[in-house]
Amino acid sequence: MTEPKYTVGIEEEYQIIDPETRELTSYVQEFVDQGQLVLKDQIKPEFMQSQVEVGSKICGDMREARSELVRLRSTIVNLAHENGLVVAAASTHPFSMWSRQDITIKERYVKQLEEMADLAKRMLIFGMHVHVGVEDPDLRIDVMDQARYFLPHLLALSTSSPFWHGRNTGLKSYRSIVFENLPRSGPPPDFRSWGEYERFVETLVKTGCIEDGTRIWWDIRPHPKFPTIEFRVTDICTKIDEAICLAALIQAIVVKLIKLRHNNQTWRRYRHHLITENKWRAVRHGIEGKLLDFGRQQEVDTRDLISELLELVDDVVDDLGSRQDVEYVDIILSEGTSADRQLATFEETDDLKAVVDQLVTETREGCELSF
Repeated sequence: MTEPKYTVGIEEEYQIIDPETRELTSYVQEFVDQGQLVLKDQIKPEFMQSQVEVGSKICGDMREARSELVRLRSTIVNLAHENGLVVAAASTHPFSMWSRQDITIKERYVKQLEEMADLAKRMLIFGMHVHVGVEDPDLRIDVMDQARYFLPHLLALSTSSPFWHGRNTGLKSYRSIVFENLPRSGPPPDFRSWGEYERFVETLVKTGCIEDGTRIWWDIRPHPKFPTIEFRVTDICTKIDEAICLAALIQAIVVKLIKLRHNNQTWRRYRHHLITENKWRAVRHGIEGKLLDFGRQQEVDTRDLISELLELVDDVVDDLGSRQDVEYVDIILSEGTSADRQLATFEETDDLKAVVDQLVTETREGCELSF
C-alpha cells in the first residue's frame, strides 16, 4: 500500500503600500495583470484593491514549499518595486482605514458586499491559509475535529496584527476579532463523519444561507473543492522562515493525528467553548500569555504548551523532512512574533511609519530581489 504524501499548499495575502505615505494603495488589478504573465493563476485579486493573494502549487514536502514561497514572494516584491510600490506581510496595516479602501469589482466580491454590507467593508485584514492533503474524506473530518485543540497554539505563534486604524489595540491578533464578525467563522463545530458534514452544508445551501462550501470561513475546514484540510486560523507571518515554520508544524500535527488513529488512539476532543477560550487568550497575548491546560484544569504558560506540542510531533518530523523548519518555533519563542516586534518598534520610535518600514524589510527577507 502506497503511503500518503500529505502534500502542502500555502496561500498568502499581501498589503500593497505606497512607499512615500506608507498607506495602503489600490493597485491590485495592475498587479494581477502583470503578475499573471509570470504566475498565471497563482496570483489573484482580493476583496480590497489594496490586497493581492498568491497561492503555491501542490508541494510534496516543506523544501518544495519553501522554494515556492520564496518564488512567489520574490515575484510580488519585485513587481511592486517595478511599479514604485512595496508590499508587506502582516494581518493588519498599522494605520490605514477600511473606510478609505476601494472594493475589487468582481461578481464574487460584489455579492459578498451585498450580503455582508459594512461587515464586508471592514475586512481590511490579511491571512495565510495552509492546506494539507488528506484523501479520505472521513479521515479529513476526524483530523479536523481533533486539530481544533491546536488552533490557539498556531495563532499565538503567528500573530502579526496588533494595530488597527493607528491604535495599539492591546491585542496581538486584531485580525481575528475583525474576521469573527462574519458568520460561519471561528473554530468549527464537531462532526462525526463526512456524511454529517455534507448534510450540514446541504442544509445551508438549500435554505439560501450560502451558495456553496466556500462561504464557510471556519478557522479550519475541509476544503470545499480539494481533498485537503485547510487551516485558516493564523495571521500571515511577516518572515518567510516564520511562514514555513507554521506550515511545517501544521503538516506535522495532521500527520501525528493520523498516526495516532492508525494506532487506534485519538487526541481527546474538547468542548467548543473551551477552545474559543484559549483562542481568545492567543488573540490577546500571543505567546506572552497563558493557555488553559484542559487535562490539568489550570493555566499554563503558552510557551510551555507550545513546547509540549513540539514533543508531540517529534516522532513524525524526520520522516517529513521538516525538523529544522518545525524547530524554528524556538526562534519565534525567543525573538517574538511579528506582533511583538511591531510593538517593540513602536515603543522605541513612537512612529507607525517606522513599523510599516520594518514590515516591508522583514517581508523581503529571504526573497530573491532584482533591485
